Amino acid sequence: MTTIDPTRSRTDATTSPLIPISSRRAFLQISALAGGGLLIGMRPSTAVALSAQDAAALTAFIRIHPDSTVTITAQNPEIGQGIKTMLPMLIAEELDVAWSNITIEQADLDTDNFSGQFAGGSFATPMHYTPMRQAGATGRALLVAAAAEQWGVPATACETDAGMVHHRASGREAAYGDLATAAASQPVPDPESLTLKDPADFRIIGTRVPGIDNLKIVTGQPLYGIDTALPDMLYAVYEKCPVFGGKFVSANLEEVAGQPGVQHVLPLQGGDSLRGLLDGVAIVADNWWAAKSARERTLRANWSEGDTAAQSTESFATRAQQLNELAPQQTIHADGDPDAEYVTSEVIVEADYTYPFIAHSPLEPQNCTAHWHDGIMEIWAPSQTPESGRSLVAETLGLEETQVVVHLTRIGGGFGRRLSNDYMVEAAAIAHQLEVPVKLLWTREDDMRHDFYRPAGFHFFRGAIAADGMLTRWHDHFVTFGDGERFASSSSMGASEFPQRFVRNYRLDASMMPSGVPTGALRAPGSNGIAFAVQSFLDELAHASGQDPVQFRLRLLASGVGEIDRGMDGTRMIPVLEKVAENAGWGRELPDRTGMGVAFHYSHRGYFAEVVQATVSETGNVTVDEIWVVGDIGSQVINPLNAENQMQGATLDGISQALGQQITIAAGRAEQSNFHDYPLLRMSQAPPVNVELIISDNPPTGLGEPALPPAPPALCNAIFAATGQRVRSLPLVNHDLA
Repeated sequence: MTTIDPTRSRTDATTSPLIPISSRRAFLQISALAGGGLLIGMRPSTAVALSAQDAAALTAFIRIHPDSTVTITAQNPEIGQGIKTMLPMLIAEELDVAWSNITIEQADLDTDNFSGQFAGGSFATPMHYTPMRQAGATGRALLVAAAAEQWGVPATACETDAGMVHHRASGREAAYGDLATAAASQPVPDPESLTLKDPADFRIIGTRVPGIDNLKIVTGQPLYGIDTALPDMLYAVYEKCPVFGGKFVSANLEEVAGQPGVQHVLPLQGGDSLRGLLDGVAIVADNWWAAKSARERTLRANWSEGDTAAQSTESFATRAQQLNELAPQQTIHADGDPDAEYVTSEVIVEADYTYPFIAHSPLEPQNCTAHWHDGIMEIWAPSQTPESGRSLVAETLGLEETQVVVHLTRIGGGFGRRLSNDYMVEAAAIAHQLEVPVKLLWTREDDMRHDFYRPAGFHFFRGAIAADGMLTRWHDHFVTFGDGERFASSSSMGASEFPQRFVRNYRLDASMMPSGVPTGALRAPGSNGIAFAVQSFLDELAHASGQDPVQFRLRLLASGVGEIDRGMDGTRMIPVLEKVAENAGWGRELPDRTGMGVAFHYSHRGYFAEVVQATVSETGNVTVDEIWVVGDIGSQVINPLNAENQMQGATLDGISQALGQQITIAAGRAEQSNFHDYPLLRMSQAPPVNVELIISDNPPTGLGEPALPPAPPALCNAIFAATGQRVRSLPLVNHDLA
């Protein structure tokens, strides 16, 4: 456990005011460090020049110390996606320092001096690739200018190498640490004017750099929110209504208060937002086990369950079928003449596909530590969106946002769950009534039963193949959750969803049904369910028309027409699909009841195709033998080691979802509670995952999500190839494949 001193300063003090940059496009601020050295800061807005007063409050981003070591502040939350290592690599590359001389520190939430302090949507690379490089290049330019001035030579006659400035003609050289203080007084160049390195000259970008926290992780050193410990800290659990959004009525509070170790029993009144503070009973004790035990053994609470108690997985499925028999509530997009009569020369296929609610199931359950003191609510939180968490806490407790301080901890898995901050506001609401720090820790059951689930979905397809083998018609009546024309969180489909632009007659309709089940973004939100339905039905069309599934897809991708707006560029997906088929040896002879399936999907700016080889035993057991993954994320892979990990992890995540993960709803509550009835993929089930990235002439993009969506349909298509049985609903555990 780690003890944190909340009064400890997070940055070095500066001895001189920061120098504002005159360009309205500039985003960097420069200063000297106390005791010598150089500080380079970044501002959240590039649109307005800073006043001297604003500049004086700048938080350090890059600090070059007198001994030539460099400290880089990691501004974004780290959830295992590698951003804490990857973004500093960009800076270190252009600064031209040795990676071994880099130290990385995690920033707290600081919206005055940082922007985009969140983790989600695979945004880190596209948002920061150029600005981070420009920050490093600016530092290098300042150091070169300082050396050139001292030596009386042109800056263009100097070069850098691993933390040194060289003037080759005279043989002079100087370490960055010796130049740092002088560099702070140099005129600051406009970052847009700097020439960034040619990728051929990269020494850090493109190399396999281990995660900066790896040693601490494997040796159990404190990093995560769950590790936080403060002096005199108490521990809390929070009991909520098992039906989503239910209201507290009564409980045996005095009896619970008399249990060993229990210090406080606090009934809290919340609001109606499932993402905010909900009614509940907090049990605060000397240690977490005492709080948990008192809750399990003693607490008996009564709840007003509300209308959601009438909802269930079965009622949703019944209503979806009813809605499909009615006129769609809205048309999301239509091309050509999708309502024309089908003709006898066409191969017509109709099929219904469904997928369930699923939970995020991060290995670190939700937790947060909060301390109300001196008019400040101080919080230590593993949050993907700490800024919105701060706003939620302030609004709920009637505080100013300036009264809420959020420290970022490493996150033991998020996958979108920690985009919501309900656990943060719960901890703050409990701590607000006490005078000591409180750590709130959810049980695994809390985590499973009070999630913001990947929405279930229902697709009613009809498609047609013309005599020449081309897909000519596509109709998807998508039934999902929402109210009126407003989709529930992560429940929508976009107008450009594939195969829009690749089929002449296309129609995407939607109908919605109300639900009290909380939903939200889960790794590759939307795409993780949509890809299963779309790519599985596409496979049906290929087989029904007697065509090879890979060749059918390639032909379809080559038929794209019209402007590319937000949808997929078929010309980028074609080489990805061709390469994965080549790597997998597509078309080779396989043993009996072994098959290969293929799928592709475009999401989060990434182009991915996957082939799964699977064997189904005579008794119906599915073994995933091997997986091949190929992707296109643009012109540069920043950290190939991390890219490999992300691709393999996302693919196995998708396989895990397909095999056995589902949240079923009964009487308005989740039936699953822990990993015994919500199984994650075991190591013995994990197959080899062969990954490759194609380098293309496009801006670099992220990798946290786009490798997941093709995995479930590729697996299900492999099962069809092996057995002739078409899987139209997930998870596979619900199917008899004997």
